[in-house]
Amino acid sequence: MNTTASTIGNGNAEQFTFAISLSVLNHLGRNLYRNFITVLGEAVSNAWDADADNVWIYIDRENDNFVIKDDGNGMNGSDFQNKFLTIGYSKRKNGDMRSPKQRPYIGAKGIGKLALLSCARKISIITKTADTEYVTGTVDNTGLDEAIKQEMTPDQYPLGAVDMDLFTPYADGHIKGTIIHFEKTKEDIRNTIPYLKKLVALYFRFSLIDESFSIYINGEKVTLADIKDLSDATEFLWKLNAINDPYIETLTSLGGDAKQIESDINIKGFIATVKKPKDIKIPGTEEKMGIDLFVNGRLREKDVLKHIPTARVAESYMYGQIHFDELDSDGADRFTTSREAVIASDEKYQALLGALKNTIIPRILDEWDDLRLSRDEEGDDENTRKTKKERRALSLYNISSEDYSSAGSDSNNVKGWIKGMKPDAEFNIPAYVDCFLSENLIRKYIEAQQVPYTTRATNEATEHKGQEAERKAAANISFDISRGGDLTYLGMDTLSDMVDGQPRQNAASLARDAIVYKPMRNAVGHTALLTSEAKRGLTAVYENIKARINTLLS
Repeated sequence: MNTTASTIGNGNAEQFTFAISLSVLNHLGRNLYRNFITVLGEAVSNAWDADADNVWIYIDRENDNFVIKDDGNGMNGSDFQNKFLTIGYSKRKNGDMRSPKQRPYIGAKGIGKLALLSCARKISIITKTADTEYVTGTVDNTGLDEAIKQEMTPDQYPLGAVDMDLFTPYADGHIKGTIIHFEKTKEDIRNTIPYLKKLVALYFRFSLIDESFSIYINGEKVTLADIKDLSDATEFLWKLNAINDPYIETLTSLGGDAKQIESDINIKGFIATVKKPKDIKIPGTEEKMGIDLFVNGRLREKDVLKHIPTARVAESYMYGQIHFDELDSDGADRFTTSREAVIASDEKYQALLGALKNTIIPRILDEWDDLRLSRDEEGDDENTRKTKKERRALSLYNISSEDYSSAGSDSNNVKGWIKGMKPDAEFNIPAYVDCFLSENLIRKYIEAQQVPYTTRATNEATEHKGQEAERKAAANISFDISRGGDLTYLGMDTLSDMVDGQPRQNAASLARDAIVYKPMRNAVGHTALLTSEAKRGLTAVYENIKARINTLLS
């Protein structure tokens, strides 16, 4: 592929060509780069590798044009031909892993430039070093597509020269570096500037943690403030090994101290959860933030949990960053051709996924559940450390306790009392429901089977109806309180006696279980706080009663 280019300033034009056939260029994947953020990522990464201090991105949404400018080392004619236009050229070919400024190189394969050179109808480039004039070149993808169809060779297809008027607003004062103009992008630039700044802040981490590197979009510097809505919505945080990230310092709304997770895998980073799942959705898209994998500061794979899904509710609250620089420290190429993922079979990558699946994520799932419940919020219903009964009881208790959360002259004491009764509420509320269900099911059974009343049942019903009449008179109540006839006034022991016959003190029966059940059941019914022994006893005897009632009803 041939690109007409010139060295501006000395009046001489030098022609440059791609050192690769046009058909191979196409097969390598001119269309592998699927989204605008990927293109930005390639340009920003190139600027980082070129030791730039600044990258300026200028967006013209109305015309679907944009410009990326940096103040890096730039290129002379030889660099432009032998490095930039040579697909597959790698800065690391001599074993160099760092730039002159000692930045870890992000680029590896040398085909990332395809993202830049195929994302728009026309791409114009001007570049210079500190002691040379601009070298320029234009790639017109409309003509390139036709040349590929006609199976032209690179030297058969010269491209048009650069229109320098395009660069007038950007070249003034530009001492060194590269400026690229993209005309008519293949993907419409619909996103707003605040949205783009947020994406850049999320995905180009080195722009936030390295004071020597800054990114600007339409003149506005990308800072941590661009993701303030995310930091404000973050509820819990787990740090992975040693991590020093200024973003963490902005998390002022955490529901408790950050937790530390140590891993044998040489990673660092963090995993956080938000207050509501909607807080990690990216506005205007179908996407959401996830736990992203970075290598040497560059996003290498979005949402690594997609490879180890848990199907647990907490996953819809999670986002974070995992930095695993070992994936790019030994010269091995572990990244797919699209540069948007890690090769799935790689041993180091599999070790990372194994650590996430087997230790890190399970721990976070359990701790997230505990933390949510401690803040009177919904936890993970599928976490078996608590039964569904206990979770529903806590939810109901939390809702009801809001009526008293600000009561009393010492609201802190009131809140403490409410919190202190949670374990009892977690037990007593389901226990009351168990009593309600078991006794009323027996009443329904007696009615349906027309079980005759015993003398004990008749006497007990008469006694309790008399007591109720006296209390109603004292309260000046004229309406009926209970419905269901005389059976309403009978407790479990008398009801089970009607079903089983005379209670047998030693034989296993519903009536015998009801005798053990009665004192603890009455305590629950009168809102008493039970001892641990009573809780265990009530649970055990209820299991017996439940089994006997199921047998009876079947």
